[in-house]
Amino acid sequence: MQNKGVMVLGAAVGAAIMYGIVSFFVPQAGPQQNVELHPDDLKVVALGKKIYDANCASCHGVKLEGEANWRERGEDGLLPAPPHDETGHTWHHPDTLLFALTKYGPAAMAGDGYTSAMPGFEDVLSDEEIIASLSYIKSRWPKEVRQRHDQINQSAAQQQ
Repeated sequence: MQNKGVMVLGAAVGAAIMYGIVSFFVPQAGPQQNVELHPDDLKVVALGKKIYDANCASCHGVKLEGEANWRERGEDGLLPAPPHDETGHTWHHPDTLLFALTKYGPAAMAGDGYTSAMPGFEDVLSDEEIIASLSYIKSRWPKEVRQRHDQINQSAAQQQ
């Protein structure tokens, strides 16, 4: 049980750091600081599934399983698409960061010449569609993981 608490604390600290990065480096994220996912809203989740299937599943998997060896760079130097299920790291990040990563893309978020196969969806999806797709992803996580993610969001909100 103690390890679980350490893991939650570590994830919360990491989330707070990443939230600070989003707030500092992405001025456009300012108005989006109150981004909140809606994994219990059936209409939002249904829309999110359609958006995910059309825009995300080709890389992240129909079952959110991601690509094989997602932690190891491929021959092209890029990391494969990570899973968005509970086995990946998506749930380790607060809603605001997930939103910004999806909207602007990992390369824009990381800066400093970082490259990623994942594009930003700023010119493809509306903010509401991004929130819906992320809400769908969160709706698929086990209850315990969703609760941990809620704690990460609370920690990030306290950093504002």
